[in-house]
Amino acid sequence: MTLKVVAFVSVKPGQEEAFVAAAKACVAASRDEPGTLQYELWRETEGARRFVFNELYADQAAVAAHMQSAHFKAFGLAARDLAAARPEIIVTEAVDVAG
Repeated sequence: MTLKVVAFVSVKPGQEEAFVAAAKACVAASRDEPGTLQYELWRETEGARRFVFNELYADQAAVAAHMQSAHFKAFGLAARDLAAARPEIIVTEAVDVAG
C-alpha cells in the first residue's frame, strides 16, 4: 500500500537557510532509497519559517527504512537546534474514490 507522509517543521527565526542547507543531503539521499517514490522540501509562502516535507513511499517497509537511514538520522540531529518545535508528521493512505 502506497503511503504519503507530510511533515511540517517550523524553524527558529534566522535559521531558515541553515535548515535548508542541512536538509539538502537528506533530500538527495532519500530520493535514492528503494521504495521512495517522491521526496520534496517545500517552504510556506507566508511567514517563510515553516517547511513541508512531501514524501511518497511504496509501502510501510520503505517508510521504516527511511526512518532508520544514516542520512535521516544525521539530518534529525542537525535540525534539532534549528527547529522551533517538534515536527508535525501526518501519515496518509490513498482513498479509492473511483469505485
